[in-house]
Amino acid sequence: MAINHKIIIITAPSGAGKTSITHHLMQHFPQLAFSVSAATRQARGSEKDGVDYYFMSAEDFKQKIQHNEFVEWEMVYEGKYYGTLKSEMERIWNNHQVPILDIDVKGAIHVKQQYPGSSLTIFIEPPSVDELKKRLQSRGTETEESLAARVNKASYEISFKDQFDRQVVNDHLETARAKAVQIVQEFLAS
Repeated sequence: MAINHKIIIITAPSGAGKTSITHHLMQHFPQLAFSVSAATRQARGSEKDGVDYYFMSAEDFKQKIQHNEFVEWEMVYEGKYYGTLKSEMERIWNNHQVPILDIDVKGAIHVKQQYPGSSLTIFIEPPSVDELKKRLQSRGTETEESLAARVNKASYEISFKDQFDRQVVNDHLETARAKAVQIVQEFLAS
């Protein structure tokens, strides 16, 4: 299989460390390119359009859904849409790179279903739901309600972990990064 048709999908409940592991993999493998997701939420802090996300209105997002422009999309939270544009995958493949997707659990399942022979899915698992709750609390960005919603969603998402090719428990970040590097190395060499 040509390298430009492979896809690496990193998924996890919020707070499990998928973004940290994704960034580490990108530093380790120059042939990987971050697949920028589309989102209907506002940019946070120093986030930039086209770098962190393609920020768009809900109307624009829904129009792209109708025109079948997404590989996958979800309404992750009420009124908040996230998705992976087909044009983003093509952009990366045309650059002779492998897209690495940092997406939610449902989205990861959808992409895997569409690219069964050419995708690698890695589920980053928190050591426990309690530890995940502590990590989310330490960010200081959650209200009691949003924290409870994220923890409940995380418990639900963990129940799908066996649907992914590989699981990495992120108990110690360095160990989890090393395991992810080993898994990706094997996939890229196959």
